[in-house]
Amino acid sequence: MKIPFPLHWHTEPLLLGALILVGWVYAMATGPLRHWFALREPYPLRFALAFYAGLTCLYLAVGSPLDQLGEDFLFSAHMVQHMLLIYVAPPLFLAGIPTWLIDTLITSSRTAHRILRVLTRPLWAGALFSFFFALWHVPVLYERALQNKSLHILEHYLMFFPALLIWWPLLSPSKKLPSLYYGIRIIYVFVLMVAQIPLFGFLTLSRSILYPTYEFSPRILPALSALNDQVLGGLIMKVTNMIVSLSIIAVVFIKWSQQDESKG
Repeated sequence: MKIPFPLHWHTEPLLLGALILVGWVYAMATGPLRHWFALREPYPLRFALAFYAGLTCLYLAVGSPLDQLGEDFLFSAHMVQHMLLIYVAPPLFLAGIPTWLIDTLITSSRTAHRILRVLTRPLWAGALFSFFFALWHVPVLYERALQNKSLHILEHYLMFFPALLIWWPLLSPSKKLPSLYYGIRIIYVFVLMVAQIPLFGFLTLSRSILYPTYEFSPRILPALSALNDQVLGGLIMKVTNMIVSLSIIAVVFIKWSQQDESKG
C-alpha cells in the first residue's frame, strides 16, 4: 500500500487537551473528590479500566492515522472510524461510570435530570441517533464535512453523543434512569438494527459514486475501486451493526431466561 504522503497522528492541543481534561476530571471525581459523591461506595478497578479504554478508543478513532485515511483516501476507513465512535467507545464509557457518580450528577440538577430522562427514552434516543447518522451520510453534507475541519468535528460529536444515548437503555449505570426491561431491550435493539437498512441500501446499491472525494483520491489499494470501497463501507456498517445487535439480543435473552429461572 503506497500512500502519497506519510500518515500522521493528530497532536493538536485542542484534541489532546480535551481528552486529558476528561480523564483528569474523571480521576478527580473518583479519587480525591470522591467524598463529595459517595466515599464509602466501592470503586472496583474495572470502572477505571473501562473508562480509560473508552477514552483511548476515542483517540484512536479521531486522532490516529485512521482519521487521515478516512478523510483523504477510503470511505471504508471512514466507516471504521464511525463504528468505533458508535459501537466501541460509548459502551466503554458507560461501563466505566459508577452508579454513585452518575446519580449524584443527575440529581444535582432537576433540569439536567428531566432532559436526560427524555433523551434516554428509547424512542427519542433511537430517533436522534438514526436521524444524525443518516444526515451525515447525505452526499452534500458529507463532502462539506470532509473539507471543513470544524464541521467534521461537529459530525463526530453528533455521532458519538447520540450513540451514548442509544446505549443508555441497554447499559445504564444509573438507578435514577435505569436500563429497559429485558423483553423491551430485545425489541429496541431489533428496531435499531432494522432502521439502518435504508442507509445500507443507499450505500451498497448505488451504481454511482456518492462522494467525489473518494472518486478522485489516489487509489492506495489499486484492487479496490472507489465504487467497491463505497460498497465495502456500507457492508462494514451493516455487518458491524448486525454482529453487535445480535450479540446484545443473545446476551439479553440469556439473562432474561436466568432471571425467570431464579424466580421459579
